[in-house]
Amino acid sequence: QVQLAESGGGLVQAGGSLRLSCAASGSIFSISAVGWYRQAPGKQRELVADIDRGGSTNYADSVKGRFTISRDNAKNTVYLQMSSLKPEDTAVYYCKLVVSGMAYWGKGTLVTVSS
Repeated sequence: QVQLAESGGGLVQAGGSLRLSCAASGSIFSISAVGWYRQAPGKQRELVADIDRGGSTNYADSVKGRFTISRDNAKNTVYLQMSSLKPEDTAVYYCKLVVSGMAYWGKGTLVTVSS
């Protein structure tokens, strides 16, 4: 069983930055695809960014140029560097890991961007 633990959320003013971290248990992190999703109140969960085992990345259009996803396989951790934050980025951010056809989710971390 893979466990994921997100951290780094909080309250930030518009234009500010935050870095989210997601640490995974187990030894399968390096062969996994990992991503960040978010869910705002009253909205569906949506993909923010993901990164495959080879390091290729994919971003939602709404965050391109502002957010950067990266991974450190030695630390079993994926990061989301968020800059130029906007009030519409306010959401619970979830980490997702996919390996061998199985998907695992973290419990989420709340990001609130004030105007």
